[in-house]
Amino acid sequence: MVGQGSGGGVGQSMVLAPPASPPNPIALAQARIKELETGFRAWLAKQSMAVEAAVVTATNAAQGAAIGGLLGTLTSDVSSALPASTPNAAGLNPEAIASLKNAQALAGGPLVQARNFAVMAGANAGISSVMKRIRGAEDVQSSMVAAFGSGALFSLVSGMGGPNQAANAVTSGLFFALFQGGLFMVGQKFSSPPAEEVYYSQTRGMLTCLGLQKYEKNFKKGLLTDSTLPLLTDSALRDVNIPPGPRLLILDHIHSDPELTKGR
Repeated sequence: MVGQGSGGGVGQSMVLAPPASPPNPIALAQARIKELETGFRAWLAKQSMAVEAAVVTATNAAQGAAIGGLLGTLTSDVSSALPASTPNAAGLNPEAIASLKNAQALAGGPLVQARNFAVMAGANAGISSVMKRIRGAEDVQSSMVAAFGSGALFSLVSGMGGPNQAANAVTSGLFFALFQGGLFMVGQKFSSPPAEEVYYSQTRGMLTCLGLQKYEKNFKKGLLTDSTLPLLTDSALRDVNIPPGPRLLILDHIHSDPELTKGR
């Protein structure tokens, strides 16, 4: 905007810009949580198998306890209607006693359900973590082994079934394993990736572990498949437009992974 100056000359007046809108606190919180999650995953990927299994088990057990406590609160009315002990146990057949114990296990109070779900979720996540490290992939066998372990421990802790706890634990473990294995296979059938995706499965796992999933398209654009991971250099990553920070994380992960370094 042009205006008349005090000395008769022509002067340039200032145009004030509108005030900037304050940042969205929800977006800031989401970005901060994502940053913490990325850092946590990157740290966890560098730990030993035992440390990773312990951390994953503890965090998932805490989540399971929270869910179980909530469900126990919702089902507290049902659990209060069940007898604390089995009445006239001598006059009931074993099937009736087992059914009553199952009902008590599934309709316990908040603390009981928190314990049951903590054991189930923690065991499943911990065994899955160990199996993934051992087998190098998350497949149906690893999923079924984790489900068997979590189901058996859930049976032992909750007291479900009849008097033979060992047999009940094996039966529950097999049921959990078959159920989760079926879900895994169905999920794979309906979400099977395109044929070329198999060449980037290890790359995708590495980027996911580092929280750098958005750079998977850069690897595909440069045809940096799984077989090229041991050969990656800073210049190769720079050629596919990956920034310096992610390049350092990717190279550090490759150099610290014995499965990748032995391929050099």
